Amino acid sequence: MDAGAEPSLEITFGDDAITARFQTRKDHAADLRRMALRFQSGVQRTPTILDVELDDLLSNLRALQSWPEPESVRWNRHLADLVRDSAADAQTVARELASETTRIGAELASEELSDLLGPAWTGDLTSFQRRDITRLLSLRHGANFSVPGAGKTRVGLAVFQALRSQGKVERLLIVAPKSARESWLYENKVCFAEPLRMSLYSNGSTLAADAVIINYERLDGALDDLGFWLSARPSLLLLDEAHRMKAGARGVYGSACLALGPRARRRLILTGTPAPNGAKDLENLFGFVWPGHGRQRVIQAVGGGDLAKASRVLRPLFTRTTKHELGLPPVTTRVTPVELPPLHNEIYEALLGTFSARPTGSEADFLAWGKITVYLLMAATSPTLLHVGTTRYEPLEYQVPPLPVPKGSHLSDLLRDLPSYEFSPKYRETLAIVDANAAQGRKTLVWSTFIRSLNTLERILKRFRPALVHGGTEDREAEIARFRNDPDCMVLLSNPATLGEGISLHHHCHDAVYVDRDFAAGRFLQSLDRIHRLGLAPGTETRVTVLASEKTIDDVVQQRLKAKLDFMGDVLDDAEVKQLSDLDEEPAVGGGLDEADLQALMGHLRVRTS
Repeated sequence: MDAGAEPSLEITFGDDAITARFQTRKDHAADLRRMALRFQSGVQRTPTILDVELDDLLSNLRALQSWPEPESVRWNRHLADLVRDSAADAQTVARELASETTRIGAELASEELSDLLGPAWTGDLTSFQRRDITRLLSLRHGANFSVPGAGKTRVGLAVFQALRSQGKVERLLIVAPKSARESWLYENKVCFAEPLRMSLYSNGSTLAADAVIINYERLDGALDDLGFWLSARPSLLLLDEAHRMKAGARGVYGSACLALGPRARRRLILTGTPAPNGAKDLENLFGFVWPGHGRQRVIQAVGGGDLAKASRVLRPLFTRTTKHELGLPPVTTRVTPVELPPLHNEIYEALLGTFSARPTGSEADFLAWGKITVYLLMAATSPTLLHVGTTRYEPLEYQVPPLPVPKGSHLSDLLRDLPSYEFSPKYRETLAIVDANAAQGRKTLVWSTFIRSLNTLERILKRFRPALVHGGTEDREAEIARFRNDPDCMVLLSNPATLGEGISLHHHCHDAVYVDRDFAAGRFLQSLDRIHRLGLAPGTETRVTVLASEKTIDDVVQQRLKAKLDFMGDVLDDAEVKQLSDLDEEPAVGGGLDEADLQALMGHLRVRTS
């Protein structure tokens, strides 16, 4: 249409990252009403304004053919680019999905990839990394679901370098957890003859950089600055540990990523745990990579319930290196049941009675049930945690005040007497395991959700010179270095929310103990891989022990994690993920709540109090 002419229809982004807005002149109000009927998500704001979910628009572009003046439609530039890319991707992906093989596109020969990377690239690449790179380059956008430790950071940099050498992108924006910064900065130094000008994001620091790193927590406040930076020159937007945005537009991280997505020429996601809570996580990740088309493909693939078929259907859309392909020695993972002492058990039963009295109809109150979950996890570990609550350094979903208990109640009396009579059996078992490991010269990584629990364990394990890392630790690097290098430091205490990603400990530690676990399957898998990843010496014995208080919420957590890991293993066609859902049981030697988790938790309350 002519630059000065008034459009009959203007299509822009709406008030959020997942909405497109149609605005027309008054004389076309009736045409807009008719068009609204063609979209399932259409919301008529005014007679001349229609909002449509972006996925609905991208998967239903044919509806625009009904507009009476197509030549006078004006598109927002970034939205138009997204529509063109989506249409091209839909054709490419449909062609690949129709193939009987899982081979994506015409993969590059090894020498062709070397030519693309050029002499500027100096990083060594394994055969499976080369395979993943060529597959990712065959599509405009990509997803790498390789297990932690497979070198996804190096693969991401190689994809950027290949695209840059082809003139397809010039800049790289990396969204990553704080714990992953060290890996990106290190890989930048070893993979390039002349490292990229890579900087951590701060206002105004992005202008001269080739690559910018920002953590998820800061992303929402930097959208305008980064949106301009991505748009100014062709850019690759890379999400590291992309499961952080699994909530999609319902979450702060997800909505921020979705807002930036259309500004980037290419999009790439990296995560070893793409579906920690089921199909919805996959929908949101694929919805970021391929808006419209990606989400629909996931819904169609898993909707029938045949996960083996879903795996075959979705396999061309992502690349994955498994632990089997890495050639790692096997890991021994077992659950150790511990019996609650009488008074400890009586407190747990009293707590169940208190929570089971919640009125019918409160099931939808996820915030309240989330707090109940935290209190029950505390009680199953050490009821003394109930007295003090959590600290400000726990993740928001775990922050609860001390348990409000009426004075003079039975529960109040029990809590008052507990410290005088009993010591947590989980702490006793942890001490026994650490002591046995230390006697063999083996360091131990001890995980617990709660910082008060970590502080208690620090005192209990004092003679093993423990290092402690959580959200309030001032110098994490110094504590981690002490654990790695000090021969007298035999224990590292941490929580998966702080240290579950982006750190490698497999050269120094081969034993892990979980004092407690929550419902977050992804966090469990990520934390496991801190000590079991590429680079392990042949024959290394890696041992993981999960402590579970019998007949408590720990049983519910185990049941729900099994279901989630089974789903993820089926969809990713990875038997080793499924094996982790079925832990061997061994006798003792001494938040992320979803609807299915909630139903299981309520069943636990009903059974124990009936």
